[in-house]
Amino acid sequence: MKIIALQSGSSGNCIYVESGGTRLLFDAGISGVCAQNRLSAFGIDIKSADALFVTHDHFDHTSSVNTFHRKFKIPVWMTLRTCEAVRGKGIKVPGNVEHFCSNTRFQFKNLWIEAISTTHDAADGVCFVVDDGRKRFGICTDLGCVFPALPQVLDSLDGVLLESNYDPEMLRNGFYTPWAKKRIQSSAGHLSNEESAHLLAEHGGRLERVLLGHISNENNTEELVMETHRKIIGQEFECDLAHHFACSDLIEI
Repeated sequence: MKIIALQSGSSGNCIYVESGGTRLLFDAGISGVCAQNRLSAFGIDIKSADALFVTHDHFDHTSSVNTFHRKFKIPVWMTLRTCEAVRGKGIKVPGNVEHFCSNTRFQFKNLWIEAISTTHDAADGVCFVVDDGRKRFGICTDLGCVFPALPQVLDSLDGVLLESNYDPEMLRNGFYTPWAKKRIQSSAGHLSNEESAHLLAEHGGRLERVLLGHISNENNTEELVMETHRKIIGQEFECDLAHHFACSDLIEI
């Protein structure tokens, strides 16, 4: 299974996963040209993508949904509630969206897709697990909090993109409004560096590869992400980073 985080963070999200000839995109929060060029750098034609799956309705995950469908002819999948919420925000959505339900497992070509509800403040947000029968990869960002099902999901994965969104001290001393600070730290917001690190320390035993992403550009740094995880997990901890304004390396599990 091959994975590329084309971009991850509040400025836009798009993840590429390939296995057994099936090519999937998750979220369309970056421009079509950007996604096309970043995939092209790896020798991948975006028009060969078999489907686009959407985690939730927020703009940084959905702004280019219609472009991906219209320009690249990629079928779009999202829950009905997410679709309605996206349209309610004035974002164009194709008329022939395919729907799945949260907290279900369904087959797409040779892959099984699991959509697990999160507590993030979206209409019907999910994180995804892609299972090709040999390896399981989780796309676990915009989680809200460490909700009850999450540890069990982590225990089952061979690879993961996990959010490590903010450093509490940077958030506390930063320029965000009190409301925004409270929202980020709430059960409807994001995981901190410490929460991500403790989750991996306790439930990452099976993981072969870890991508840490959705790193805040205002309330975090990549250096702090690594420092915190190594302090909690151990100095030997290694991972890849899903960047805020660039794509990650291609990783394989």
